Amino acid sequence: MTPLLEPDPAKGQVVVTRFTCHTLPKVLLILLMHLRLKRHVRRQATGYLGIKVLVDWRQRVVLSISLWRDLDSVYSMGGVPRHVGASRAPGRFGITTTCGVFCYAGGWTRVMFGGAAKAESPLHPATPVVDPATRRTAATTG
Repeated sequence: MTPLLEPDPAKGQVVVTRFTCHTLPKVLLILLMHLRLKRHVRRQATGYLGIKVLVDWRQRVVLSISLWRDLDSVYSMGGVPRHVGASRAPGRFGITTTCGVFCYAGGWTRVMFGGAAKAESPLHPATPVVDPATRRTAATTG
């Protein structure tokens, strides 16, 4: 089966940053930086939906996974001065970083099974749909 992928940058982005820290103190440094910066990003970046930080303690690796409403929201990080400054810190401490931006590619049934129905992005509120039989509004599901 050939997957049906329809990337749409306006329907949400997931940004994954990997910090390879090599030592426990460097892992703790990255965690502290994330705690301090999260509030500034929430207040100053548009379209920021949230973040989850995962730690592989044995490998001394931190994964930062953030959710964004659209691609313009990701670019709004450039307007958060504390994040811009902090983004230079890991290299100074010998922490290697890699990052990827992942675009919404379609609803899971369409991508995995080639289903005909287009689903809405879970990073956006559901569009209300009026049931013609009852004339009541119901949220759509993907």
